Amino acid sequence: DPGTSKSQLLGYVHKLSPRGVYTSGKGSSAVGLTASVVRDPETRELVMESGALVLSDLGICCIDEFDKMSGTTRAILHEAMEQQTVSIAKAGIIATLNARTSILASANPVESRYNPSLSVVENIQLPPTLLSRFDLIYLILDAPNVDNDRMLGQHLVGLYYETPNVVEPPLDHGLLRDYIAYARENIHPELSDLASRELISAYIEMRRGGSGGNGGRGRTISATPRQLESLIRLSESLARMRFSRVVTRTDVREAVRLMKVATQAAATDPRTGRIDMDMITTGRSTLERELEENLGASLKELLIERRGNRM
Repeated sequence: DPGTSKSQLLGYVHKLSPRGVYTSGKGSSAVGLTASVVRDPETRELVMESGALVLSDLGICCIDEFDKMSGTTRAILHEAMEQQTVSIAKAGIIATLNARTSILASANPVESRYNPSLSVVENIQLPPTLLSRFDLIYLILDAPNVDNDRMLGQHLVGLYYETPNVVEPPLDHGLLRDYIAYARENIHPELSDLASRELISAYIEMRRGGSGGNGGRGRTISATPRQLESLIRLSESLARMRFSRVVTRTDVREAVRLMKVATQAAATDPRTGRIDMDMITTGRSTLERELEENLGASLKELLIERRGNRM
């Protein structure tokens, strides 16, 4: 929803990251994200200048107003998010650049406010092929709450005092930044046998959650191999936060919990209440596909019955 401090969150994450780029979707172009070929003013030779994704290699790229991006610009992100590279072929320069970056993006709903009766794809109007590449999808909704509203009001009013009356963070900004930089550079956790078995069983359980039920038995997909890769990345990052070089079962369970409260909550079909990853991967739920198939079959039967007769 608008006014939920999405831009503030992205800006703070950008400041915390040892290496990163902050950009806005409205002011970004395809070459601005990848790379551009320009002529050097002194030597008059063609040179290549890196874009936001390449500059944030081994860091984070924060993209605000993600829904305002043009279709051409968003298409560039497919390769970067899947292959972690950016390929360019312009003016005789053919190169493949590393873009091993995490992407943190925020988007507003089409109707300015999130509609719970519609799916995430219908609310945000982003291509399903791009939306399915994100590990976690959080819905930040502006729900009225007296306690939270009072705390937010006190904080905002306190900023305008002669001596700002704000709550100090529990951890110093510089210390947290150094902590993250050290963990990213020196801690590279590996999966233990117990964690591997826990990952496989969690993935099977997530897949099983979409099968069964009335109508379309076994056809609803609640998890795909991309979700398994996301669980592995989340488990490793949780272990890295603890400066642990081994991923434990506790890390895997926390990664599964994050997946359930984030991405799978966004993939819940508002009509049936069931988790259906097809809503994110294809933009249509299993129920919608079945209704279209049933409608098509009924129309064919009607046309066969009425063959040669006036409708």
